[in-house]
Amino acid sequence: MPVFQLPKEIVFPPPELAEPDGLLAVGGDLSPERLLAAYQQGIFPWYSGKESILWWSLSPRLVLFPEEFHLPRSLARTIKRRMYQVSADTAFAEVIASCAAVREEAGQGTWITKEMQAAYIHLHRLGYAHSMECRFAGKLVGGLYGVCLDRMFFGESMFSQRADASKVALAALVKQAKQLGIRAIDCQMTTAHMLRFGSRELERTAFQELLEQLIQHIQPQQHWQLEE
Repeated sequence: MPVFQLPKEIVFPPPELAEPDGLLAVGGDLSPERLLAAYQQGIFPWYSGKESILWWSLSPRLVLFPEEFHLPRSLARTIKRRMYQVSADTAFAEVIASCAAVREEAGQGTWITKEMQAAYIHLHRLGYAHSMECRFAGKLVGGLYGVCLDRMFFGESMFSQRADASKVALAALVKQAKQLGIRAIDCQMTTAHMLRFGSRELERTAFQELLEQLIQHIQPQQHWQLEE
C-alpha cells in the first residue's frame, strides 16, 4: 500500500493505516497547526534533512504514567545531593540544540534539523512545547523537551553531558506532571533505558483511547515554573 501523501489541507489518515514500521504519511509542513493536529492523534514527524517530512504512528507505543514512575535509589541519591540546578522553560532553544549536537558529535546523525528546531521553538513560544533543564555550576549539562496537550505530554528528546543529568530532568518532568495533572508521558519508541523507569507498552488501540481521554482541550500554557 502506498504511503499517504499529505495535501495542503491539514489532514492525516487514520493512524491504524500506518505501515508495520509505523510510517503513516509523507509531505506537508511543520507549521504549528499541522504539528498540533498530528500530536492530537499520536502522530509525530521523524526524518532526516534530505528527505521529505515523514509522519509516524508507532505500535506498540511506550508510555510512562507518572504514578508508575520508578525512581532508582542511585538517582534518588543524586537528586537529594542537589548537585544539579533544575529548571523549566528557561532555555528551550538551547536544550533542543543540545539534543541535536550530542547525537551529531557521537556520529549518530539526528532528525533534529534546523527546520525541526525552529518549528518546536515556535511551538514553545506559543505555549505548547516545554523543556526541563539541568545545570551544573551554571552550565546547561542535561535536559529534555516535548509537546504538552491538555493532560498528555509527548516527549521528544533528551540529552546528557554529565552523569545522570537527563535522568534528573526526567524525574523533574514526572514531578511537574503530577503537579499539573498530566496523566501520561509518551516516550514514543521502546528502549531499555525508559523501561527501567516504569514505562510500559500500549498497543495502538489502547494508546488512541488514552489520547481521546486525556486530550479534551488544546490550549496554550504559561511557561512552566518548578516548585521547590
